[in-house]
Amino acid sequence: MSLPVIYLPEARDDIDAAYAVYEARQPGLGDPFLQAVDDRVSQIQANPAMYGSVNGDVRAAPLRRFPYVVYYRVQATQIEIIAVQHGRRSSSNWQSRV
Repeated sequence: MSLPVIYLPEARDDIDAAYAVYEARQPGLGDPFLQAVDDRVSQIQANPAMYGSVNGDVRAAPLRRFPYVVYYRVQATQIEIIAVQHGRRSSSNWQSRV
């Protein structure tokens, strides 16, 4: 049985902001971004230990087509999505969330 996934509100804000950037660049490009996030989160849910730790118990799963990383933590009863941020963004942005 897979663990349920929850998103911190800040992670939802990250996704919304990235979506808006891609839509501003090219209308319709935000949808493939959302699909890439959903695909990666489904993969994380199926195999939470697949990606390595980057800071304590926080793991990082890069997206394939987009330069973003899903930061998450596996807890006893759930998988917590902490952030979805550009790979070049400073890690201090999401570290304050843990």
